[in-house]
Amino acid sequence: MSFLTGALCDRFSAQENFQIAEPLFRYFGGKTQFSGQITTLKVFEDNTLVRTVLEEKVTDRVLVIDGGGSKRCALLGDTLTALAVENGWQGIVVYGSIRGSEAINKMPIGVVALNTHPLCSSKHGHGHRDSMITFAGVNFKKDHYLYADSDGIIVSETKLD
Repeated sequence: MSFLTGALCDRFSAQENFQIAEPLFRYFGGKTQFSGQITTLKVFEDNTLVRTVLEEKVTDRVLVIDGGGSKRCALLGDTLTALAVENGWQGIVVYGSIRGSEAINKMPIGVVALNTHPLCSSKHGHGHRDSMITFAGVNFKKDHYLYADSDGIIVSETKLD
């Protein structure tokens, strides 16, 4: 699928349930454009559930992780990103930090995060999956559609064609 978020805004922004994320993020990964249905995670400085979700084989899905905006450790690294690529994930949005960015930049996936941090997160298994999460001025809900490119992130309740 080829799209530009600017063109999607021109066409669909008047629709109800069309949201544009605040420009808080840095872009990583070998794909500057990605889209898919959303799977959500809410975790804080613990990436156990991130691994669990990325181990699932999927088609046209994007993982959105609310990490509470923490910049004290990484919720995603190159090992988990490689797992995501292997299992069909189109992209990952992290409201938090990542590590292994040099390796991630060579992978065929889009990754968006607040920043990088070399420290790995803890592993306690705390968090919630598939609940509504809110950050960057957007409500992210399971099975809504996310579109991201170098100009920004759009979320829509329905697929934008």
